[in-house]
Amino acid sequence: MGFSAGTSEIPLLKLGGKMFTLLTRQPCEQAGLKALSRTPAIIALVVLILSVVVLVTITLIQFHQKEVLLPGLKYGIVLDAGSSRTTVYVYQWPAEKENNTGVVSQTFKCSVKGSGISSYGKNPQDVPKAFEDCMQKVQGQIPAHLHRSTRIYLGATAGMRLLRLQNETAANEVLASIQNYFKSQPFDFRGAQIISGQEEGIYGWITANYLMGNFLEKNLWHMWVHPNGVETTGALDLGGASTQISFAAGDKVGLNSSHIMKVSLYGYVYSLYTHSFQCYGRNEAEKRFLAILLQDSPTKTNLINPCYPRNYLTTFTGGYIFDSLCTADLRPVSYNPEDIITVGGTGDPSLCREKVASLFDFTACRDQEACSFDGVYQPKVKGTFVAFAGFYYTASAFNLSGSFSLSAFNSSSWDFCSESWSQLPLLLPRFDEVYARSYCFSAHYIYHLLVNGYRFTEETWPQIYFKKEVGNSSIAWSLGYMLSLTNQIPAESPLIRLPMDPPAFVGTLAFFTAVALLCLAFLVYLCASSGKQRRSQHAFDHTVDSE
Repeated sequence: MGFSAGTSEIPLLKLGGKMFTLLTRQPCEQAGLKALSRTPAIIALVVLILSVVVLVTITLIQFHQKEVLLPGLKYGIVLDAGSSRTTVYVYQWPAEKENNTGVVSQTFKCSVKGSGISSYGKNPQDVPKAFEDCMQKVQGQIPAHLHRSTRIYLGATAGMRLLRLQNETAANEVLASIQNYFKSQPFDFRGAQIISGQEEGIYGWITANYLMGNFLEKNLWHMWVHPNGVETTGALDLGGASTQISFAAGDKVGLNSSHIMKVSLYGYVYSLYTHSFQCYGRNEAEKRFLAILLQDSPTKTNLINPCYPRNYLTTFTGGYIFDSLCTADLRPVSYNPEDIITVGGTGDPSLCREKVASLFDFTACRDQEACSFDGVYQPKVKGTFVAFAGFYYTASAFNLSGSFSLSAFNSSSWDFCSESWSQLPLLLPRFDEVYARSYCFSAHYIYHLLVNGYRFTEETWPQIYFKKEVGNSSIAWSLGYMLSLTNQIPAESPLIRLPMDPPAFVGTLAFFTAVALLCLAFLVYLCASSGKQRRSQHAFDHTVDSE
């Protein structure tokens, strides 16, 4: 008699020549253990465990050992196209930014040769030639691979504002010539525009306060934070064609005035008073002064100028004085731009101060406290101020800088104005005739502007700091302009360097996942086969027992 696997015959007894046998069973559990103990099952189980260990290990390493890399630096270029000159500034800031505003620093500065772009009104095609030298130097300051992503802006100030008022077509042609030139440069040119006097004042205030550390400072953990309890600094800017005053207005000042602006930087909002006085820049003010002297002169071809040094003699054309929009209302009826006007200096500081006062209308305020001159609204000045550009250069000629008393300024300017022309080369570290002859006028002009105009007193004058730069950065509206523009430049996210490249990580993950699944499927198959075998054996045993 034959039997299937899993049973055996055991002789029991012999009766009548016949042999009877007894069927015995092997337990299902024993069969399953035998199946699992086979070599393929052991190998599959080991490989499954190893695959799971590898998957967990590489996943933990990939996500917990990653390196965060800052996105590096971004660069920006601003051309400050002033009335008397153009200056090119290169700025840089961390690409991830700080509170949506870049932490900007100046890395390079270049003065364009020649006069301001507004002087090219009659030959706009010649403007690009002036930029060539500086732009070649700028290209060497910025990594070549960042040229295309580096934005460049040109902002023109009072000189171009006057040209636009006088001859809009000429102003547009100058800007168009600049646009065409910068389109051929390797940078991302964002346009040439004429900024308003109010914008110029705001940007100058932003620059001064940024450089003085009034917006941000580094804490012990080298994090940029807003300094606690720090007051902002007012800004005084004296250019060639305009002058600006800007300072934080008090809480009691109403916001209905057109001179009060809201400025948002580094997550804070400031209420700012700012005003720009067109034609009150140093160069245009001097032209107006010469025009007034000419009106009072008995002859229209010879002038006595008490502000020019003693024994100094020079000549101007009528066009130099009267071709400006600022002197149009002072132009003589019988005006000829080719007329030669001879000017002689007398070096009389008392008469100079008296005559310079005629440039301002101090009576228009009618004793109003919140008024400067020409009837212009201005809250009372308070706190510290930084005076830059023409303010600084004039004080520097008298060996004054930083903070000093009003009496020290008066004394120094008085001594300088009393010197003869032949002595000035010995007094000035850098002698330039155009500037040297005008320092006395500038000093008395600044006195009237600050004392009788903005109403600084003997007590508040020392709160004015005459500065050119802070650290390596020039105090100019261009830095504030760049800071403002970085608000519109998206921040870059930090880069993450992983231990494995993403494709390699995904491939490794997929491979070991597939191996683990195959091993698991094989083991499930073995278990399922073992279970099926046990069920078959149970059915067979039940049949035998019933027989």
